[in-house]
Amino acid sequence: MTLFSDLLHGLSHGNHQLSCSLLTLFIVIFTLSWYAWLYNPNKSHKRTSPHPLPPGPRGVPLFGNLLSLDPELHSYFAGLAQIYGPIYKLRLGNKLGIVLVVTSPSMARQVLKDQDVTFANRDPTEAGRAATYGGSDIAWTSYGPEWRMLRKVCVLKLLSNTTLDSVYTLRRKQVRETVGYLYSRVGSPVNIGEQMFLTVLNAITNMLWGGTVEGEERSRLGAEFREVMSKMMEISVKPNISDFYPGLARFDLQGIKRQMDGLARRFDQIFDAIIDQRLKIDEEGGSKGKDSKDFLSFLLKLKDEGDSKTPLNVTKVKALLMDMVVGGTDTSSNTIEFAMAEIMNNPEVTRKIQQELETVVGKDNIVEEFHIHNLPYLHAVMKETLRLHPALPFLVPHCPSETCIVGGYTIPKGSQVFVNVWAIQRDPSIWENPLNFDPERFLNSKWDYSGSDFNYFPFGSGRRICVGVAMAERMVMYSLATLLHSFDWKLPQGEELDFTEKFGIGLKKKIPLVGIPTPRLIDVSSYE
Repeated sequence: MTLFSDLLHGLSHGNHQLSCSLLTLFIVIFTLSWYAWLYNPNKSHKRTSPHPLPPGPRGVPLFGNLLSLDPELHSYFAGLAQIYGPIYKLRLGNKLGIVLVVTSPSMARQVLKDQDVTFANRDPTEAGRAATYGGSDIAWTSYGPEWRMLRKVCVLKLLSNTTLDSVYTLRRKQVRETVGYLYSRVGSPVNIGEQMFLTVLNAITNMLWGGTVEGEERSRLGAEFREVMSKMMEISVKPNISDFYPGLARFDLQGIKRQMDGLARRFDQIFDAIIDQRLKIDEEGGSKGKDSKDFLSFLLKLKDEGDSKTPLNVTKVKALLMDMVVGGTDTSSNTIEFAMAEIMNNPEVTRKIQQELETVVGKDNIVEEFHIHNLPYLHAVMKETLRLHPALPFLVPHCPSETCIVGGYTIPKGSQVFVNVWAIQRDPSIWENPLNFDPERFLNSKWDYSGSDFNYFPFGSGRRICVGVAMAERMVMYSLATLLHSFDWKLPQGEELDFTEKFGIGLKKKIPLVGIPTPRLIDVSSYE
């Protein structure tokens, strides 16, 4: 099924109260698109500039290249790069040129470093805008004073090593509970991806408000959070006609914005309840208010102490909380699942990891987060996992604030620019045996997560590099170390590993990883 057939399916099963028929809809689309096609920016541009638009496959009036898109966009776009080169354009609907930068570190450097400020902007989807308070979060806010304020809050305050250290007990509590659950499942199949999604989500919500909400109330809010987030992610990946034909966005023909608005309101109610509880604790004072530290308490304190020029208001606090959950949960759990699959497929890698853990942690000790800084081989495993399976294969789309030149081609203002880091990190001209899982290539290597080397930049580069690298590294490393030190893992009888990828908000395994745990240590689930 193509991306466009998914679009038609979603449209036909969408809002049944639409006053116009499907035929009328396409007449409107055709009219809008035909006018856009008659005004061909390629023709007018050639008369005024020596720099042409990038090459690309020919489209057709009305649809552009929509009809030919494959849902697995990361591999499909990598294939197009073999035909059209390291930078090319597509036309989706009547929205001008989505430019894709693929397989070429030099092109990525021009976008993410040489012209970083120009490309440091965003053009959120309709669903993304609805889910993030109108694009008020750090992921979708365009480059400027507000974004710089949000990044400062995240990098220097919220996600600094000092703050992450201060909420370690909240992370450890959830990981310990997961170990206890896995001991109860010894000898039985466990859906590793699903379990790690719940673990990471619970760990992140613990860090967000674990010192504010306790007991049954935290469990209730956590369950509601999981339900709403699952629906929100399902809606986010649906092809939306409003994104391809902006003139029709006001009609919300598939009802995607309406659905996302409803889910966002539910999130907002959860945030309001938690913020009210935090403020009540602070008003009451006493030891509970002083000791109950979490991300929310940090954010509310920063809001009260904020800069008058770019204040951190309640809406931005909620948007940042949303970022922490949506941006950190699925990406981290998918990375853990891919890493476990690669490890289980390589017995020698498993042996080296567990030997390192026994040396650093001890055969009869449980992993603590401070151990992960002394696990270079496991770090290499994480880096190799992110090389083959980057959490966001295109990063987050960039949008130039002005028309510019990249690779000798004109990139029009307002284009969507994707950097296919998935293709670059599998390029055989850069990497030896690129499809082999080989952590050794990262031992004593120059590659890190800083984005300074455009052969390897799984978290992005430049001003818009992921702000959650430190938290992701801790969560993935701590989880992997715990899973592999506490248990041996094997596949259910007769099953084989399948590494087929599924493209969505992030990259994930198409077939979930199921493993059977066998204890390596004594039962430590009740340890403090």
